[in-house]
Amino acid sequence: MAIGLMTAGAAGALTAPASAATTVYSEDFSDGLGSFTATGPVTTGGYGARLSGSPLSDASITSASIDLTGHSGVTVSYHRTATGLDLGESFTVAYSVDGGSYVTLESGRTASGSTSFRLPASVDGRSLRLRFSLDANSPLESLTVDDVLVTAEEGDDQNPPGGSLPPVSDVTKPGPYSVTIDRFAGPRRNGWLVYPADLGRDGVDHPIFVWGPGAGSTPSDYEDMLRQWASHGFVVYSEVSSSDGGYMVNALNWLQTQNSLPTSPLYQKLDLSEVAFGGHSRGSLGTFDAADDPRLSTTVHVAGGSFDGRGPDNLRKPALYIGGDGDFATSNMERDYRNTRVPVWFTILDDTDHIYATRNGQHIITAWLRWHLGDEEFRRTTDFLSGDCTFCRLGRVQHKNW
Repeated sequence: MAIGLMTAGAAGALTAPASAATTVYSEDFSDGLGSFTATGPVTTGGYGARLSGSPLSDASITSASIDLTGHSGVTVSYHRTATGLDLGESFTVAYSVDGGSYVTLESGRTASGSTSFRLPASVDGRSLRLRFSLDANSPLESLTVDDVLVTAEEGDDQNPPGGSLPPVSDVTKPGPYSVTIDRFAGPRRNGWLVYPADLGRDGVDHPIFVWGPGAGSTPSDYEDMLRQWASHGFVVYSEVSSSDGGYMVNALNWLQTQNSLPTSPLYQKLDLSEVAFGGHSRGSLGTFDAADDPRLSTTVHVAGGSFDGRGPDNLRKPALYIGGDGDFATSNMERDYRNTRVPVWFTILDDTDHIYATRNGQHIITAWLRWHLGDEEFRRTTDFLSGDCTFCRLGRVQHKNW
């Protein structure tokens, strides 16, 4: 469908914050439950706290209130191992602020190792409770928790903890880079290359985002959005799309070559380990087609559900789905969501049709790319996977397989 865009009114391991951190609370269960209280079958030992399955009552441990007065930039870390859980059984980790309802940090059937979550700014200075719970029937099924740690940042916290890109405090605004556009780029010189003018500043290697326009449109129809993403540090390539994703693969091959050519402005400036394909409408179909490329870190699908529901079969990495409540393609996206087996986050934006889906969702895409390509792991919870996430109020949100 031709479009004319117009202005319209956690594998959740977190890298440590760049600034110093203060320990607010810690518990290793070496002397029992400490300040935690338990329900159901729970034991402690050198392994930590072990919640066991039971046909009679679910096991859980809940912390006493943790005082965050004077603290901001709060991160929760812990080690957990889930053992023997069957389909339909799960463990859940959640937090509560000021005695309110619990917000899920993670829920699943399998997990092992340490993980961390940056909590949203709404918890700063308030009281926090943590809860670990297990829904399982057999004593041989368990969740073991150890090394629970709550930290807060010291010093200036104007910007959130950074990843590989210069940090920003607001993804709805242009990023810290001025932008250059080459309108005759790519394997056949018919694509747009949109990139930071001062590539490599402060030693940054720039992630790659290949974008497919909707049918009947060209990169120029998305220019302000391509500029927005490039201003945040991404090297963006776009050309007229097709439902066959081969052009995206060819574009990535070309970018890899440019990274190795001393005569190219991209020479040794790209992070070839951080790559995303994405697109609107037909561009989303092409993204599905090429989604099994092993070089990808994530894919982005806007107003473009597959026609046969088999598009998600090619997905290998986390995916972002954006639809609209007035978009004819949303029913196909809902079917794709049901068929998706990788981690996926799906929003159906309010007051949004097929034409406006990309524009209304552009800042969600910015945050998603900063999370998955820019290593800003705090966005997992702050922006996407919590009950009060930044983008949860813009429409109906679903997510699974995290």
